[in-house]
Amino acid sequence: MADVISKLGDGLWNAVLMAWQVWWALVLGFAISAIVQAWVPRERIEHSLAGEQAGAIARATGLGAASSSCSYAAIAIAKSLFQKGASAASALAFQFASTNLVWELGLVLWVLIGWQFTLAEYLGGIVMIVLMWTLLRVFVSRELETEAREHAVHAQAGHIHNAVGSELPWRQRLTSLQAWTDVAHNFRGDWKMLYKEISIGFVLAGFIALLGDDFFNGLFLESSSSAVQVIWGALIGPVIAVLSFVCSVGNVPLAAVLWSGGISFSGVMAFIFADLIVLPIILAYRKYYGTRFALRITGLMYVTMVIAAILIDLLFSALGLIPDTRPSTDDVFGSIEVNYKLVLNLFGLAIFASLMWLTVRGGATDPVCGMSVDKGRAKTAEYGGRTYYFCSDHCKATFEHAHAH
Repeated sequence: MADVISKLGDGLWNAVLMAWQVWWALVLGFAISAIVQAWVPRERIEHSLAGEQAGAIARATGLGAASSSCSYAAIAIAKSLFQKGASAASALAFQFASTNLVWELGLVLWVLIGWQFTLAEYLGGIVMIVLMWTLLRVFVSRELETEAREHAVHAQAGHIHNAVGSELPWRQRLTSLQAWTDVAHNFRGDWKMLYKEISIGFVLAGFIALLGDDFFNGLFLESSSSAVQVIWGALIGPVIAVLSFVCSVGNVPLAAVLWSGGISFSGVMAFIFADLIVLPIILAYRKYYGTRFALRITGLMYVTMVIAAILIDLLFSALGLIPDTRPSTDDVFGSIEVNYKLVLNLFGLAIFASLMWLTVRGGATDPVCGMSVDKGRAKTAEYGGRTYYFCSDHCKATFEHAHAH
């Protein structure tokens, strides 16, 4: 019993240490993401995503990178774009970009396992989009895409939180309290969507690190040739991601543990790429588009993730960019000391507290979805002599229906 308690304590302490390593990077990444969401207008290019030409794919990629969404939000927004006329290729390009070409993911990768993985993540995201665009018709016919669009039009996607945006000129935004409040609400919304994913990622990483070298050596075929390890890593990386149920930034702590444990460079990248095919998201695809389309795009994404991971591994190996040494478990989790990381984490805490304070000042909580909203922009309803604030007409209508006499 004492040994079990000790192991539990070790796993949880590893999770705390990893959170300490990347806290400042998470806060900075989410802050940059919130600024992009608040200050980069999405509506201007939504209408231009129809078609499968290079221009539409490029615009979808840019929009996805600017939206910087978690995986669940990304597939919901992509579904909305698909309903409005975006092609399947554009919708999938948006999903890949919004989960791979994002600030916070790159920063945390850099901090935990090195800049090479950040560069590989961004290049791999672009490679996956190109592969998806090239292979789409092998997996999805035009007839099936039309069928899926009709299904999506009638599907209930649930509640989607749109980014809060400012329309002030750029120079005025920098000094406008309202513009920074818009940033703050997006910042809080992203944390609300992802804090469970991130926490689960840290805890899983903390406990998986306790499995030991024998487990990792067998799983990653470390006695095999490098070619076998590259291919096997790319094939098994997404499978581990699917079984872990963790997506978006929450994948990175576990990726660091897998790299420390001996998985190939391609395996790390395939694992990180695979946040769009975890089981809950596959079920969402089925709900949005129907079973046939869901299975086809899941297969398409798996193939593109595997191929992209192998291509990136080969490229980085040829350029000598794959790190020669792997971090030990102690290197991955680090320690809490009085050093520059303490200063960075205090700086991150100050940013976090300031932006959260802006959501409290003049803010309210939507009683339906729990989202923080700006009272000046929110939808309102009176009930029982009290004013309630809502993020959307959907939440307001839900509240009114629940309290109708």
